Amino acid sequence: MLGGTFDPVHLGHLRSAVELREALELDRVHMIPASVPPLRGEPRVSPEQRLALLRLGIGDTPGLVADPRELHRAGPSFSADTLASLREEVGPGARLVMALGHDAFLRLADWHEPERLFALAHLVVIDRPDFEAPLPAALDALIAGREVAGVEALMASPAGCLLRLALPSRMAISATEVRRRLAQGRSVRYLLPEAVERHLLEHGLYRS
Repeated sequence: MLGGTFDPVHLGHLRSAVELREALELDRVHMIPASVPPLRGEPRVSPEQRLALLRLGIGDTPGLVADPRELHRAGPSFSADTLASLREEVGPGARLVMALGHDAFLRLADWHEPERLFALAHLVVIDRPDFEAPLPAALDALIAGREVAGVEALMASPAGCLLRLALPSRMAISATEVRRRLAQGRSVRYLLPEAVERHLLEHGLYRS
């Protein structure tokens, strides 16, 4: 599970999903747009539009899935509920992973039912160069005893562990910057898949 607002999806999101699948040898990566993100402002475009852009971005990429399940659920898009839905589908013995970026990880203790996340899945944090900075005390307590050193140890059980993973590309593309450039009518070439860029420009999405 790789959740997010995908507002809009960009090459950093998609390259991370591909590299996650390779690094963890995953059957598939469910990219799941949040309908109502609990801890951030309302996205600029509708959930349906963001899902359509995600589908365009993924195209025929093997192993990546644009998963609409949070759009079909009322209320805030809590990751614990989404993981519970995935766990019900794959069964109790399957290895299930939720991937998140480092900024989201730093706020994990503030999420809805954070302990339940570990009961349902492993968490993989996509690290960034300054990841060794001290963690908040509540987060430290939440992950105590859960961290493993590598993929093999992570995949030894269906859920419950934490792995910090440095991906090869670390593409520093910001959706905020993409939206700003679109609002100003500036180029977003090579920040987005061509099909996504074309759709955004044709429909005037994110324009001021």
